[in-house]
Amino acid sequence: MSKPINFRILLGGLACTLALSACTGPAVKAPLKLEDMMAQAGAASSAGHKEAAIGLWQQAATAFPADKEPWLRVAQTKYDAGQYGEAIINAQEVLLRDPADKVANSIVAISGLRLSTRALSDLSRQNNLTGTLRTESQDLAKLLRESLGETVLVPGKVQPVRRNTGNSGNTGKAANRGSAEQTSANPFDGLK
Repeated sequence: MSKPINFRILLGGLACTLALSACTGPAVKAPLKLEDMMAQAGAASSAGHKEAAIGLWQQAATAFPADKEPWLRVAQTKYDAGQYGEAIINAQEVLLRDPADKVANSIVAISGLRLSTRALSDLSRQNNLTGTLRTESQDLAKLLRESLGETVLVPGKVQPVRRNTGNSGNTGKAANRGSAEQTSANPFDGLK
């Protein structure tokens, strides 16, 4: 004689079988490697899809928060696009991860100078560069010239002016340094 089928046991067995078969289903995707993400972003950037590349680099930065490379690529792309404020922000993320990174330090310095130049030019056009702001700007310009070892901040916009020094035989670097002045059209005219 055969035993009657117990549906509870049969349903329980079927549920276990289904649960175990789900484990042998499609393989779980392996996580992307940083190199793969950077390659995808680089390809998008090379194809001229800068915003897509930035999005991919930002995804890489999120997935690999300790790595500086995605931040550096975003900073460089923003710098190249003339978006200096955003370039600085992204370069500072690089510097949090590697304070000695020369490219990030350069992006911060040059972007900051370009933003400052724009602001000073705007103020100069509006004739509002006065008082302590003018004095501080002159001090900063002097420090910058000394740091760069230059006599002027904006090469190529210098108009030579002859000065009567009383020493006509004085030729050379010292005489040339003293003879270069900027025209009033230059926003740095008052920053010597």
